[in-house]
Amino acid sequence: MRERRTVDSSSSAADPSEGMGTLRLKREVGLISAVSLIAGTMIGSGIFMSPEWVLYHMGSPAGSLIIWAACGLLVMFGALSYAELGTIIKESGGDYIYILRNFGSLPAFLFAYTSIIVVRPASMAGVSLSFAKYAVAPFYQGCSTPEVVVKCTAASCILLLTIINCLNVRLATAIMNIFTAAKLLVLLVIVIGGVVLLINGHTQSFQDAFQNTTTGIGPVGVAFYQGLWSYDGWNNLNFVTEELKKPEVNLPRAMMIAIPLVTCLYLLVNVTMRVLTLSLWPSVALSSFGSANGTFFSGGRVCYIASREGHMPDILSMAHVRCLTPSPALIFTSAMALIMIIPGNFSSIVNFFSFTAWLFYGTTIAGLLIYMVLYRDVLLSQVPIIIPIIVLIASVYLVLAPVIDQPQIEFFYVILFILSGIIVYFPLVHYKRHPQFLQRITLHLQLLLEVAPTKEVAEFGGSLAVER
Repeated sequence: MRERRTVDSSSSAADPSEGMGTLRLKREVGLISAVSLIAGTMIGSGIFMSPEWVLYHMGSPAGSLIIWAACGLLVMFGALSYAELGTIIKESGGDYIYILRNFGSLPAFLFAYTSIIVVRPASMAGVSLSFAKYAVAPFYQGCSTPEVVVKCTAASCILLLTIINCLNVRLATAIMNIFTAAKLLVLLVIVIGGVVLLINGHTQSFQDAFQNTTTGIGPVGVAFYQGLWSYDGWNNLNFVTEELKKPEVNLPRAMMIAIPLVTCLYLLVNVTMRVLTLSLWPSVALSSFGSANGTFFSGGRVCYIASREGHMPDILSMAHVRCLTPSPALIFTSAMALIMIIPGNFSSIVNFFSFTAWLFYGTTIAGLLIYMVLYRDVLLSQVPIIIPIIVLIASVYLVLAPVIDQPQIEFFYVILFILSGIIVYFPLVHYKRHPQFLQRITLHLQLLLEVAPTKEVAEFGGSLAVER
C-alpha cells in the first residue's frame, strides 16, 4: 500500500515539472454520456421482471403504482443528496470516497471490501445472467434453457464488456449512448401501444384498482426492494466524477434529466403492461446488456479509487499507459463477477442486494447531514436539509423493516461478512503487514498489463493529494 501525503495546491502548481510523466484518467464523459450512464444503468431487466413481484407483494395495481412512484421520488431525493456531495467532494469513488472523507478509513474500507468483493460483482453477474437468459430463450422455445448455456453466455457478456472498457473510455460511453437510446425507443413503443389500447377502452385491469392492497410494514418494504432494484444505478455518475466534464454543472444536471425521465417511463410502462401481452425477449436482453455495461463502467472505478487510497493492492490503482483506462481494476471486477456466475442464479444473487446497498446509502447520507450541520455557515447548500433527512429515514426503514417483520438468517450472514472486513483491515491496511512477495507480483503484473501509477487530479479541501 502506498503512502500518501497532501500538499497545498498553490505550492504544487509552482513546479510545472512535478506532474510531468504521470498518468491521469481523461475527462471524456460529457452531459449526454452522463445521462446515458445513469439512465442506461437504471433501465435494465428490472423494469420487465420486477412489476409482477411488486404487484404480488402489494396486492393491487394501484398499490404497486404507488410503490413505483414512491421509489422514483426516493431515488430523486437520493440523487439530489448525492449531487450535493459530488459538488463538495469532487473525487471519483461515490459512496466509498464520501464515507472515507466523512467517517474515516475503517468504515470506508468495510464499504470497499463489501462492494468490490460481493456487491458490485454480484450486480454485474445478476444483470449478465438476466441478459443471457433472455438472449438465448428464442433458441429454446417450448423447453427450458440449459443452465450451462445461460452461464456461458453471461460469461461471454462479461468478457466482451471487459475488453471494451479496457480499450477505450469513448468506445464504452458510445456503446452506452447507443444502447440507452435503443432502450428508450423500446419503452416508448411499449408505452404508445398501451396508451392506444387504454384509449380504446381496455381498462378492465384497473377496475377496483385498490382492492386487496397490502399495508403491512414487511410486505411494503419487500415491494420497495423489488422496485428499487429496477432503479439501481441512480448514483453511478458519482463513481466517475473525475472523468466527468464540468462535474459541478453536469453532475446535478444529468441527474435532473435522467431520473425523472426514467421514473415517468417506469410508471407508464407499468400501466401499459397491464393491458399489453408482448414477447419481451429482445427488449430484456437489450436492456440488460446496456445496464451491464454501465454497471461495469462505474463498478471498476470503485476498485480503482479504493486502491489509490491504500485500501486495495497498488496494482488496482494503475492505468494502461496507452489506453489510459483503469484496466487492472476492470479485470479484477470481471474476475469476481465470473466467479459469482459459477454457483449462482439471478434470484439468489440479487436477493439481498437492496439490503446491503441501502445500508451503505444511509451511511453516506448521514455523512452529508454531518456536513450540512457542522459547516452550515460556510457551505452554500443547494439542497434543503429535509431531503437528506427523508432519505436517511427511508434507508433505516428499508434496512430494518424486512428484518423485523420477516427475519431470515441470510440477513445475519450479510452483516457478518461486512464485519469480517475488520479482521482484514487491521493487519493489512492499518498496520501494513503484507508479504514481501506482493511487491514482486505487482512489478510483474505491471509489465504484463502495461500499466503505471496514476496521479489524482481532484482537489479536496484546498489540497492536492500526490504520491511518493
